Amino acid sequence: MSGRDGTSRRVVHRLWTKLPRPLDPLRSIKVKFGVVAVVTACTAILIVLWGYLLGFRARHTLPVGVLISLGVTQLIAHGMTAPLREMTAAARAMARGDYSRRVRATSRDEVGELAQAFNRMAADLGEVERQRREFVANVSHELRTPISALRAVLENVADGVTPATPRVLESALDQTERLGRLVTQLLDLSRVDAGAAGLELSEIDVAAFVAEVTAEAAAGRPETRFEVSVPPGLRAPADRDRLHQVLANLLDNAARHGPPEGPVTVTAAPLAGDRPGAAGLVLEVADQGPGIPPGERARVFERFSRGAATPGARVGTPGGGTGLGLAIARWAVELHGGGIQVVDTPRGCRIRVTIPAPSPDAPPA
Repeated sequence: MSGRDGTSRRVVHRLWTKLPRPLDPLRSIKVKFGVVAVVTACTAILIVLWGYLLGFRARHTLPVGVLISLGVTQLIAHGMTAPLREMTAAARAMARGDYSRRVRATSRDEVGELAQAFNRMAADLGEVERQRREFVANVSHELRTPISALRAVLENVADGVTPATPRVLESALDQTERLGRLVTQLLDLSRVDAGAAGLELSEIDVAAFVAEVTAEAAAGRPETRFEVSVPPGLRAPADRDRLHQVLANLLDNAARHGPPEGPVTVTAAPLAGDRPGAAGLVLEVADQGPGIPPGERARVFERFSRGAATPGARVGTPGGGTGLGLAIARWAVELHGGGIQVVDTPRGCRIRVTIPAPSPDAPPA
């Protein structure tokens, strides 16, 4: 019997929730309360008057009128407080980790606006929770890969299975450097999230700067050919360390995804349309790889994005990047007030960075 009663209650509840909400078009909850009060009073008075005309005394018709007016009030006020009850249930579900609950928001008053804001908040919290879980999973995977490889190499050397040749030690060093890069990038991202990173602007000799960063990239990837095109005498105000992060990440990304021994081209030029007497900067890094599909070009700057897993698409290679480099590059560029994007090119991938000249009203670094 209890199961049948429970089913009946659920059916009644579903039917009740599907009833129309006649006061939803009203835009003020105060007006709604006024309408409910007037309808309640009018209904009770009409029942009493109707009973008086039929010969019933007020002591008999008044209780009946009150009960009928309460029923009418339930019908016309249906849905006024339902969003509040739904928000309470959804908040309890969120406390348990369920962010899928939403509130029916059909009214136009303050409660309806609160319900809509609650739904947006629930969606944002659900997205944050999804990103957090993906972040933890990706970090765990990225840390486990070099640690496992390094442990395997060291165990083989310790057990005498593999001699400690320079090639074996170099493999262990590569995994250690990869682990160090990941930890450094995670620290950078933590500073980004905390808002603790700032700029220390200085006048940079762009030709010398690009040559220095390119030489570092060439030392790490001797199989890749780097080509630099920077007009002599070009100078631009920027944070040297942050700009170094940007260019180093772009060069590493291009070298990993370009063909073996394929050229990676670095170009720099003044930012066109800048204010007279002010110098902005445009940096471009291009490779001859498979390129990035148009639908993936916005996502490649997100954390841990590896590109689409489609044939010929630009994806991460085993033992290669962490999926954080381009996200850090975008952060450093936006810190300068600039922009970074993938531009169209007949072949390969070309990423353009624009660094505008600082505003004359900006406080000195």
